[in-house]
Amino acid sequence: MNIKKGDKVRVISGANKGKEGTVLKTYPKTDKIIVEGVNVIKKHAKPTQANPDGGILEYEAPFHASNVMITDKKGVSRVGHKIITETVKKKEVTRKVRIAKKSGEVLD
Repeated sequence: MNIKKGDKVRVISGANKGKEGTVLKTYPKTDKIIVEGVNVIKKHAKPTQANPDGGILEYEAPFHASNVMITDKKGVSRVGHKIITETVKKKEVTRKVRIAKKSGEVLD
């Protein structure tokens, strides 16, 4: 899965198409994500000690990661990978980073 917590994404398919938000949580085993303000569902809850009023609760439900694309300065983009070398404390360090395909901007 190329999407991580904190990424800005736009929904590209489904009932919430066009909505944008930040990724709050990822579930890599099932390829699902939770995005802030997207796929909000209502759940009816009985009164409990933790929630004495009960009522109708709203929260974001997870949906498949293939339904979103990363947003950057040029719009939505696919995610690619690139190996870069950096000098850290007089040592050359190579690391693999995520990049936006459209703008070439480093996402990590």
